[in-house]
Amino acid sequence: MLFLKILFGSILSYMIYMTTMTSLELNLFTHLPTLLKDPWAVATLWDAYFGFITFYVWVYYKENSIIAKIVWFILIMLLGNIAMAIYVLIELFKLKTDEGMEKLLLKNK
Repeated sequence: MLFLKILFGSILSYMIYMTTMTSLELNLFTHLPTLLKDPWAVATLWDAYFGFITFYVWVYYKENSIIAKIVWFILIMLLGNIAMAIYVLIELFKLKTDEGMEKLLLKNK
């Protein structure tokens, strides 16, 4: 599980860094109309959001609380891979040392 903690911690750190640096250089809301005219930008956006929805299906399955399901949906749709990395890290740090991938991936009881 250490590898997964390092992997998702790295993803989280890099996404925060990249999002911050990009936001300081270019305001997304100012340039959104231009970006939406680019077919590759639109295709990449659709690809990202389909990935977010795919990940959210697992979150929806795993979470018991309707509030948690709603909150995580909003966070994933707004923050994308940042929220997804946070979710996985939270789940990883909840694991006891003797618990494996089954506990990580399967529904909370």
